[in-house]
Amino acid sequence: MLKTYLEPEFRVERDDERCIRCGVCITQCTFGVHWYDAAADRVEAVDERCVGCHRCSVFCPTGAITIRRTPAEYRPNANWRPEFLFDLKRQAETGGVVLTGMGNDKPLRVYWDHLLLNASQVTNPSIDPLREPMELRTYLGAKPERVAGDLPPALRIDTPILFSAMSYGAISFQAQLALFQAAEQLGTLANTGEGGWPRGLRRFKKNVIVQVASGRFGVDAEYLNDAAMIEIKIGQGAKPGIGGHLPGEKVNAPIARTRMIPQGTDALSPAPHHDIYSIEDLALLIHALKEATRYEKPVGVKVAAVHNVAAIASGIARAGADVIAIDGVRGGTGAAPKIIRDNVGIPIELALAAVDRRLRQEGIRQRVSIIAAGGFRNSADVVKAIALGADAVYIGTAAFVAMGCTLCQKCYTGRCAWGITASDPAIARRLNPDLAAERLVNLVRGWSAEIKEMLGGMGVNALESLRGNRDHLRAVGLEQWEMDVLGVKGAGQ
Repeated sequence: MLKTYLEPEFRVERDDERCIRCGVCITQCTFGVHWYDAAADRVEAVDERCVGCHRCSVFCPTGAITIRRTPAEYRPNANWRPEFLFDLKRQAETGGVVLTGMGNDKPLRVYWDHLLLNASQVTNPSIDPLREPMELRTYLGAKPERVAGDLPPALRIDTPILFSAMSYGAISFQAQLALFQAAEQLGTLANTGEGGWPRGLRRFKKNVIVQVASGRFGVDAEYLNDAAMIEIKIGQGAKPGIGGHLPGEKVNAPIARTRMIPQGTDALSPAPHHDIYSIEDLALLIHALKEATRYEKPVGVKVAAVHNVAAIASGIARAGADVIAIDGVRGGTGAAPKIIRDNVGIPIELALAAVDRRLRQEGIRQRVSIIAAGGFRNSADVVKAIALGADAVYIGTAAFVAMGCTLCQKCYTGRCAWGITASDPAIARRLNPDLAAERLVNLVRGWSAEIKEMLGGMGVNALESLRGNRDHLRAVGLEQWEMDVLGVKGAGQ
C-alpha cells in the first residue's frame, strides 16, 4: 500500500483541562476522528480524518475542542498553490477522479458585490414597507399576450425564493421533508431533484416541483400529475455537460424503491437525454409532459449557465417551455468531479443578463418566467437578480447552511455529520425536520422582510416594477465589457 504524502487538512486541538471524557465527540463524528485511549484516560484524534465539519466542537459540552486548518505551509508559489499540490498527491495515490461537494469555491469575481442598488431621495419618495403594502407575490409561467380564452397555467408564489433541486439519495429523507414543510409554510416551491419523490412526501404536492432528468428516475404519470410544476433537467451549474451519479452504496431499499432501480446499484444519469438532440426534440418532450398532465401544469427546463446560454434559452422558450431555470458556475452539488465544478460554466449574473436581454430583443420575454440559481447568499443578491431580469431565484447551499451545514464539501461520502446528505439512517436522524423547517422559514421570512425594505428604499412597491429594470443598478470596479453584458451603467453615471 502506498504511503500517503498528504498532510492533514485540519488539526483537532483539545483542552485536556476542559475535556471530561464524555465521549460526545466520538459519537458525533461520522468520520472516525476521535477515539478514547483507556490506558492514558485521554480522548485522542486522528487529524488525517478530520474534514472540518465542526460537529464535535459545536456539541462538546465543555467547549474543549477547537478545529483549525493545518498550520504547515508549503514554499509560496503563485502557480503551484497548495490546493493543486494536494490534489496531485491524492490522484497519485488513488488514480481516480477527485470528487467534491457544494459549489465552486474559487475566487472568481462575484458580480453581486460589484453592483449597487439605487435609492429614492427627493423626486420619487421612498415607501415605508411597514405601513404600506409591498408586493412580493409573483407568478411562474407564461404570461398571456391578451386576456381571452384559456390562460396558460401559472403558479403563484408569495416570495421570489424557491428551494433548489436536491434529490432524495443525494440528501436525506429528513432534509427533503424539511424543505417541503418550509415551502408549504412560506407559500413557495421546493424541487425534488432527479431522484424521484418519496410516497411519504406526496402530501406537499401543491408546493413541489418534480424533475424529469435523463435517468427518468421515479417518473410515471402519477409522479407528474401530483406535482405543482414539472422541470426538465438538462444541466446544472456545478457540472455542465456531464450527467449525475449516485453511488450504489447510497442506494438503500427506500431510495431504490423511489428511483425505481435495483437496490445497491449505481444511479447513473447520462449527460444527454437520449430523446433530445434538437430544439424540436425538446418541444416534443415539453408537449408530451403537458399532454400527460392535461395542460394544467407549467413545464420548465433547467440548464447550466454556459457561453451560449442566451441562444439556448431562446430555443427553449420557442419550444413551448413556461419556465427557464439557469444554474450558474457557483451552483452547489452533492457530488461532482472537482475539476469540472471549478472550471466549467459562467457566473449566473452574466448568464441571467444575457438571457433576459436576448428574450426581450426577440419579443418573447413574456412567454417564459426565469429562475436564476447558483450561489445566492443573501437578500441583496436576490434583489439584484430580479433587477437583472429574474422572476425568482433558487437557493440550495444557503438552505443547507440554515439547516446546519458548514460546507465541509464531503456530501458525496454519505457521512454528513449534520444528517443533511447522510445515507446512513442513523446519521440522517440527527436532522430534526421540524426544527430544520423552522430555520428555513425564518431564513426566507428574514430575506423577504429585507427585500421589502430595499424595494421601499427604491420607491418600488412590487417586484413587477423591478424585474429587468437595470436603471436601479450601478456598477463599481467592473470593466466596460462586463457592464455591457450586464446592461448596467457605472456608479455616478
